[in-house]
Amino acid sequence: IRFSSDTWLQLRTLATLAENGYRAVAIDLPGLGRSKDAVAPAHVGQPAPGAFLKAVSEALCLGPAVVISPSLSGMYSLPFLFQHNHLLKAYVPVAPICTEKFMAEQYTQIKTPTLIVYGDQDVELGQASLNNLRHIPEHQVLVLQGAGHACYLDKPNEWHRGLLAFLQQLE
Repeated sequence: IRFSSDTWLQLRTLATLAENGYRAVAIDLPGLGRSKDAVAPAHVGQPAPGAFLKAVSEALCLGPAVVISPSLSGMYSLPFLFQHNHLLKAYVPVAPICTEKFMAEQYTQIKTPTLIVYGDQDVELGQASLNNLRHIPEHQVLVLQGAGHACYLDKPNEWHRGLLAFLQQLE
């Protein structure tokens, strides 16, 4: 897997957020990036315990945070959203995996403001994740035109603009 926390540095997402007054943190999930030797709490494609991101959030003293969750990280962020949504200020899923592991009724209970992001050329997870996540009552959708699964890489300016506009609405 070619993605790691370094992706957000190289893309300038962390810098863009910092320049706009936000504290931004990117982590490598267990088994990936600089956390290659860490043992994952679940197999890829299976929801991980929500307690994992809760422990990360508490260890980093994040307080209510906005969680940006692309692709594979959905196996961590979705359980966290359902089990500890009081620790979330907002949720930004980017075509995450595991959305089909939860029922529409579960999504309707979520009160967390959500920005659902995907590329219109993502034939794997874009539309599928939208079809599940759209049951979250307080959601908006950002479709990046001409972008694939890693839509933020294909359209970084549009990604940053859409993300900042969403974040500014939260204040």
